[in-house]
Amino acid sequence: MELTGIGIIGCGIWGTIHAQIFSTSTFTRLISVCDQDSDKAEQLSQKYGAENYTSNYQEILTNPEISAVSIATPDHTHTQIVLDALNAGKHVLVEKPLATTVEECELILTARDASEAILMVDFHNHWNIPFMHVKKMVDNGELGDLQMINVRLNDTIYVPTKMLSWASKSSPVHFLGSHVVDLLLWITGDEIVKVYSVSRSEVLRKKGIDTPDFYQSILEFSKGTSAYVENCWILPENSPNIFEFKGDFTGSKGSASVNVSHHRMIEKYTEEGTGFPDVSGVVDRYGQALGFCTASIEHFIDCLRNNTQPMVTGEDGLVATQIVQAMEESARKGHPVDLQPIID
Repeated sequence: MELTGIGIIGCGIWGTIHAQIFSTSTFTRLISVCDQDSDKAEQLSQKYGAENYTSNYQEILTNPEISAVSIATPDHTHTQIVLDALNAGKHVLVEKPLATTVEECELILTARDASEAILMVDFHNHWNIPFMHVKKMVDNGELGDLQMINVRLNDTIYVPTKMLSWASKSSPVHFLGSHVVDLLLWITGDEIVKVYSVSRSEVLRKKGIDTPDFYQSILEFSKGTSAYVENCWILPENSPNIFEFKGDFTGSKGSASVNVSHHRMIEKYTEEGTGFPDVSGVVDRYGQALGFCTASIEHFIDCLRNNTQPMVTGEDGLVATQIVQAMEESARKGHPVDLQPIID
């Protein structure tokens, strides 16, 4: 069986997860990894047995043995890399967001259509089992008509101040909110028609990071559901987890609550502090990575094997970016923003 040649662009946290999956899959061959920091690329190459490494992603795109690329670079760099990859005839898995503007997303979709390549945005919550249960409950009518949704996806201040060197070129609503927007569109199967958001910029700006501290948003759906969404980057660094992810879904017949961060399946109390270790996102089982964050990458591999379209498409990435842009616009202007369908 011929293995699919893979190149990874971006050797940070998510690039490392991608490398682990592609290097252990029985259907792929990890040929090359790339990062502007050649030392990081070399270290990742050695750790997961990539055949070579580079600091110039064009070397990956011109390699005829590489059929697909995985892009895990900072948010604001996605567009040009994705365009170059599609124009080079490569299949593409890209971390969210697809791009940071609607216009850039539209350029990417045009390039995808011209190349006939597979394009998947890694909105991995489609494989997040607790939310999959909620999706099933909504689809089978167990909750009745959805009335009210509350979702909190927040990070501690460690993320913008220490983890991300490029936080000032992104925001909580791009980095976190895009995940929630896609999640809600998927679970409801509905369109968002109005957005009202507020944000503040004080804590991070005083630390020299010019990006909002948080967004609080009301999203109205065409069928009447109202969702409150919270995304922030200023939770205390000593919080039990680096992130907080909770959701409440209330319908006309019942409700469901999800807690994938402070789940308390495992509680850890040590000299270093309190913690609730991850049991669902990325879990190591005797050297094998498991979890919903890895399942999405495995789905992309299945699409490559079977030449099928992914569950999460470029169109999904476009709609999520449209709504995130509207959230930014609403917060900037101080009033609600109406939305029109962007996909026919």
